[in-house]
Amino acid sequence: MFKDLIKKIAAEFARRDIPYMVIGGQAVLLYGEPRLTKDIDITLGLGVEELACVMAAVEALNLTVQVKDVESFVRETMVLPVVDVPSGIRVDLVFSFTPYERKAVENAVLLKWDNTTVRFATLEDLVIHKIVAGRARDIEDVRIVLLKNPGFNRDYIRKWLVEFDQALDGGLLRLFDSITSER
Repeated sequence: MFKDLIKKIAAEFARRDIPYMVIGGQAVLLYGEPRLTKDIDITLGLGVEELACVMAAVEALNLTVQVKDVESFVRETMVLPVVDVPSGIRVDLVFSFTPYERKAVENAVLLKWDNTTVRFATLEDLVIHKIVAGRARDIEDVRIVLLKNPGFNRDYIRKWLVEFDQALDGGLLRLFDSITSER
């Protein structure tokens, strides 16, 4: 179910030239190990000023928006929550507003699923997203992903976490270093 919906979204975004990458639990499945995930998280390489373009794709995909005042909600949260009613799968479309997010979308790994190319966050960008989110489940995901992929680019992750630490009052790099020192 998840794979079919991701392929459908990927094909529509390709048709509309919407840059994106799959993040969250679906990307953890790619780099880590199977785990329960109830939704699909997608970072868009677009800012909220492109909401109309994204809404056109959402309509073409027959996805149902989960908020009443779409424009206000998206401007406030940078997220457009939608659901695929037949499957019940929620999809969070996350608009980007930082140079890092745009770069991460550019760096996405292209995976061929049947006849559809799907863009996933690189392992390193997935780790950065998870460290910044900082929930217990995210930190556990980071531990698993790094354990299964020892050849990751530590310098790339550290570079961006230093920048995020400066903007977000610190602690991210220290958290990453504590996780990697456990190995």
